[in-house]
Amino acid sequence: MLDATALDTVFRNARTHRAWDGRPVADTTLHEIYELMKWGPTTSNTCPARFVFAKSPEAKERLRPALDAGNVVQTMSAPVTAIIAFDLEFYEKMPKLSPNKNARGWFVNEPEESLRTTALRNGSLQGAYFIIAARALGLDCGPMSGFDNAKVDAAFFAGTRVRSNFLCNLGYGDPSKLGPRAPRLSFDEACSIV
Repeated sequence: MLDATALDTVFRNARTHRAWDGRPVADTTLHEIYELMKWGPTTSNTCPARFVFAKSPEAKERLRPALDAGNVVQTMSAPVTAIIAFDLEFYEKMPKLSPNKNARGWFVNEPEESLRTTALRNGSLQGAYFIIAARALGLDCGPMSGFDNAKVDAAFFAGTRVRSNFLCNLGYGDPSKLGPRAPRLSFDEACSIV
């Protein structure tokens, strides 16, 4: 069981950041994020998420034309912007990921719509694990969907079956730039026990 401080770090006190204090994020930290988040469960261990860490000025400039106007400053100033994507050919890794089953055969002849549903659902789960891992390692996150997926895909995944899902700025947030925290739904508003 995690203690209250750890739960505060990962959930209760974690905020979406849009301003950064300027400290860089080490490549070793990016490796650590992946090494933690990769253990989260996915359907039949499909693990369809793929990650590109846009860190260099050149990579950020490739990303800029795809960003909604309101997301340019926060993204260009973030030490790292992770492109959380999913691979529509995730099944090609199934012999490694599920070696005791013929799991590749379950997916290889499926229509693209079915593959997209599996890849998007499980890639989104992995994206959530990614945010939790980053927060657990002391980073602040700024996940967002305000961008043109087709432009990101053309700039970073041309010639592949990998498609962007969402972006997540990473760094050390500037708490002085945070506004009031938005409310959340209560248990009774969002849940039922049947």
